[in-house]
Amino acid sequence: MASSTDFLLALENVSVSFDGFKAVDALNLYIDKGELRVIIGPNGAGKTTVLDLICGRTKVSDGSIKFKDQEITGRKEQEIVRLGIGRKFQTPTIYEDLSVFENLELSIPRGRNVAGALFWKRTEEVNERVKDVAAMIFLRDHLDQAAETLSHGQKQWLEIGMLLIQDPELLMLDEPVAGMSVSERIKTAELLKQIIKNRSVIVIEHDMKFVESIAHRVTVLHQGKVLAEGNMNFVQSNPKVKEVYLGH
Repeated sequence: MASSTDFLLALENVSVSFDGFKAVDALNLYIDKGELRVIIGPNGAGKTTVLDLICGRTKVSDGSIKFKDQEITGRKEQEIVRLGIGRKFQTPTIYEDLSVFENLELSIPRGRNVAGALFWKRTEEVNERVKDVAAMIFLRDHLDQAAETLSHGQKQWLEIGMLLIQDPELLMLDEPVAGMSVSERIKTAELLKQIIKNRSVIVIEHDMKFVESIAHRVTVLHQGKVLAEGNMNFVQSNPKVKEVYLGH
């Protein structure tokens, strides 16, 4: 095993208990730079909890989480965002009554102080950045459209764009294609392949066809532990995985 310095993200021996129930149990997970990792597993396997632990939403009971070799357990959510970790939840959180442009513009990181935010103006640089990201998320022609009028899939893309514009080094997406049409799923797979050119992505997903189309490595969680890990073929042919997924 490489030392944890080689990884963008390293979870070692991470556990969390809720009322005596171990939702995540001595978990080890290592994410490389430029990697697209998909985490799968039956309901209650601890998938979303793992993302909650990484982004500081849930406190680790035991173990270590290092990002770029810095310990991040115990840090506040905002601090972790500033270090370069972006997280998208299952339901899109966008500003429905604002335009696509405004949603993206608002997500650009401002100066760290209030004065910086007040004197911040819409510069050419901002315009370019917004247009670049909008093109990437298939919304270049929708910049003036109110977010509430977008399709479900477009709202999901907009939210991914709102994270991308902050340029995180690690992007975490919880069921990004849930509720999407087939064509939107295909485009989302394209988008994710674009995104990992300069960052790592962790995706939680149930849609196996989609997982096959994007994953570099797949981690199967079961009862808060890693059941199997490897490429899609290895995972799919693994007898333990078949057993756990029977009836799912």
